[in-house]
Amino acid sequence: MSTGLLVVAAALWGAAAGALLPRAAYRFSAPSGEPWHEACPGGHAVRGWLGRASCPRCAGGGYGPGTTPLVIATALVCAALAAATGSRPEIGAWLLLAPVGVLLTVVDFRVRRLPDPLTLPFAAAALALLGLTALVPEHAGEWTTALLGSLALGGGYLVLFLINPAGMGFGDVKLALGAGAVLGWYGWPTVMLGTFAGFLLGALYGATLVLTRRATRTTAIPFGPFLITGALLGLLVGAYTA
Repeated sequence: MSTGLLVVAAALWGAAAGALLPRAAYRFSAPSGEPWHEACPGGHAVRGWLGRASCPRCAGGGYGPGTTPLVIATALVCAALAAATGSRPEIGAWLLLAPVGVLLTVVDFRVRRLPDPLTLPFAAAALALLGLTALVPEHAGEWTTALLGSLALGGGYLVLFLINPAGMGFGDVKLALGAGAVLGWYGWPTVMLGTFAGFLLGALYGATLVLTRRATRTTAIPFGPFLITGALLGLLVGAYTA
């Protein structure tokens, strides 16, 4: 398959996957310590985890994040990954993991929470999928480095959490395990690039909030979206240069 057709197919996959995320994003967007949402804002039961966030019994129907932004975001992420990776076998792993990354980003922005049912399976799935990919000819990465990258980034974030629990959530530590795995696939320079990009983006976001007087220097911000975005940027560079 040509790169152009692969990018189109990846975008269509991303759009389809993104259309299934709104309900999960709403249900997982419960403040820390509270159970996942089991009812819409009107009090009607929400059944299932995938699909649109809408209730036929409520006025207006819709609740939670809109479907269109999630469709567009997931389609763009998948298309970018396909353009950078090409037809190498690891593209299958990236396309399966990308929707989960988008979902985690949305949830953390909404309630500053990274759910364990997403972060820990994300890390396990990343290592499992890359382990299978390593058995396929023409892949461009190393599973051993992916495993070591997962442990290194997770360990680094754990140290930051122990030093300053108010500035780094334990959910970020768990998410770092998965981010380290996908970055480690393409080697240590990719791990360092993705990690630096995440901290840089988080710092720029925090500085912007302070300058616009929407936050103070001590205001906690959701770091998961920047960890994920930094990992995506590092992964794109790593895949393109592999």
